[in-house]
Amino acid sequence: MTTTTTTAAPTRSVGTGHTRVEGRDKVTGAARYAGEIPFADLAHGWLVLSTVARGRITALDTEPVLAMPGVLAVLDHRNAPRVDTDYIGLLGTRPDPTCAAFQHDRVPYLGWPVALVVAETSEQAREAAESLVVHYEQEPHDVDFTGDHPEAYPLDNHGPAVTGKGDLDTELAASAVVVDAEYSTPEEHHNMMEPHAATARWEDGRLELVDSNQGATWVVGELAKLFSLDPASVRVRSEHVGGGFGSKGVRVHQVTAVMAATVLQRPVRVVLTRRQMFSLAGYRSPTTQRLRLGADADGRLRALEHSSLSVTSTVHEFIESSAGASRVMYDADAHHTVNRVVRLDVPTPTWMRAPGEAPGSFALESAFDELAEKCGLDPIELRLRNEPDRGPVSGLPFAGRNLTACFREGARRFGWADRDPRPRQRRDGRWLLGTGTAAASFPAGAAPSTAAVTAHPDGTYTVKISAADIGTGARTALTLVAADALHTTPDRVHVRIGDSDFGPAMIAGGSMGTRSWSWAVTAAADELRDRLALGAEIPAEGITVRSDTTAAIGALSAAERHSYGAQFAEVAVDVATGEVRVRRMLGIFAAGRIVNPLTARGQFTGGMIWGISMALHEEAVRDRASGGHVGADLAGYHVATNADVPSVEADWIEDHDPSDPVGIKGIGEIGIVGAAAAVANAVWHATGVRHRALPIRPDRVIEEGAPGA
Repeated sequence: MTTTTTTAAPTRSVGTGHTRVEGRDKVTGAARYAGEIPFADLAHGWLVLSTVARGRITALDTEPVLAMPGVLAVLDHRNAPRVDTDYIGLLGTRPDPTCAAFQHDRVPYLGWPVALVVAETSEQAREAAESLVVHYEQEPHDVDFTGDHPEAYPLDNHGPAVTGKGDLDTELAASAVVVDAEYSTPEEHHNMMEPHAATARWEDGRLELVDSNQGATWVVGELAKLFSLDPASVRVRSEHVGGGFGSKGVRVHQVTAVMAATVLQRPVRVVLTRRQMFSLAGYRSPTTQRLRLGADADGRLRALEHSSLSVTSTVHEFIESSAGASRVMYDADAHHTVNRVVRLDVPTPTWMRAPGEAPGSFALESAFDELAEKCGLDPIELRLRNEPDRGPVSGLPFAGRNLTACFREGARRFGWADRDPRPRQRRDGRWLLGTGTAAASFPAGAAPSTAAVTAHPDGTYTVKISAADIGTGARTALTLVAADALHTTPDRVHVRIGDSDFGPAMIAGGSMGTRSWSWAVTAAADELRDRLALGAEIPAEGITVRSDTTAAIGALSAAERHSYGAQFAEVAVDVATGEVRVRRMLGIFAAGRIVNPLTARGQFTGGMIWGISMALHEEAVRDRASGGHVGADLAGYHVATNADVPSVEADWIEDHDPSDPVGIKGIGEIGIVGAAAAVANAVWHATGVRHRALPIRPDRVIEEGAPGA
């Protein structure tokens, strides 16, 4: 046994740049992802998706497929294990029936899973799956999202579908300046680098799933309910994840892998292809949003109405709550918001980086730019004049709202004071130049989590928590947090994550992961340090302390807690071709205590680059005749590349909340909020033409503005 004592030490690790602790493993290939981990006797499943957008399966010609080399089984609605979807899952939602594969013969959209072919090799499974003939009774379908849908209805999404106060018509009529405009955003897809992959196996009566997900205990809970299992008999491991962005929850590939492993009693791996991800991994719904703003001559709001319409499938309800952006940003005597949804014969949308806030901020911040123009005010000044002192809808106090400081610092560094507010005044050869800005906000929540910290006789420590590092650098951030809490150095802390056996913890989502996990790790480390300070002897197996933050989070005072940001963009527009190029972007953020500046800057700029992509490139187009995508791949679905991103800079200001025991806020999503609006506002400043529909393609620039005229 060894006795270890600790001494008080100032914070040294948090706030200093630190390369990823798993970085070497990732760049050398030593880090294994879900689709790469070897298993003895592994079989491979390949999904077969529907080729019609609506109808019924009448027959499947499985006998010829079963006779093909290496084929072990074909699962479909006639022979697949039954699952239970009558339960409440994550965040109080019911599961999307898409993941409950092969339960009936109905087809609700093109790309619906109709069978799984399992074979000895992936190549054999694919060949057999592509040979399977499926017969359908086809029915008329509707995938057309026009924005004019009388059948649309309000839908709650962890908050009310409709909010309202004051008389909107009266305040609009009394306003000196009114903006009434409709904005639209297209269907957008996550398309992370690592496709969804899972391997299921049974061992000693326990189900194990090696997966790529955003929360191991989340997946355990869903699988246990689907298959009527004791959660203790399910283990999910997800050590390395190549991107998630909201889509890597429970999907059909995990469920069908479990089905096949149960039937065959051997490990089965199912990996989605890039094309399959377009219908099975969720996406951001298209939106149409109407903004009505009424203001006095000095720009102070009297009325604000934000109405958003999005799409969901016929089998599941999910809403892109874009009007929520207005519920925390600006107040007015008459303040009304509504989120509505329409059912179409399309796959179910899902959470995608800054769900609601990303498209909602495009509409809101574009409308504010239009209001500033009509009022003859600087866009930043207009926003500062409309800073609320309490939550416009909640009425709760703000636990720090440093948006003004973000704008002031951003304006100074961007050179905003030298800007001529008149549009179409600057040129560089054939290019028209313009600048724009927008505000950003994203909630800074926390959810209960557990963590275990062990002190070893050699002076090192092990931290175990069911966190998920989806590329954000969470593993490294937790190492720094634990090192400071334990009064030691990061090299003496080993953080293990991505294993449901470590106990329940918040998922990597909603910009709440690192905040929630750090709270749990700090609580366990503090108690362990106190115990060691008393001279406790450390046995060979170490001393372990486990924390649970449920009570602490429940005791946190009610307030509006958010990260904030000010986005700035400069664009150049080709007068001949309509091409828009972003020359530079700057984002200044107020996001609490920054744990690791090195990876944090990457999170901020990553979101901003996605905002550029959203503004100028991303657009999934559906073919009305087939009901499917015109180009379900990364050739047909355009994203921003290196040539589109010449200079993107992100920084932050001091943002301390004395009432917050953690001080860490989420940064994974705030970077994309407002970014597309800043680019769109800059395009207006360059051309004098307002673009209210994304993406701002060259043909739209020519058609709507004729910039060379």
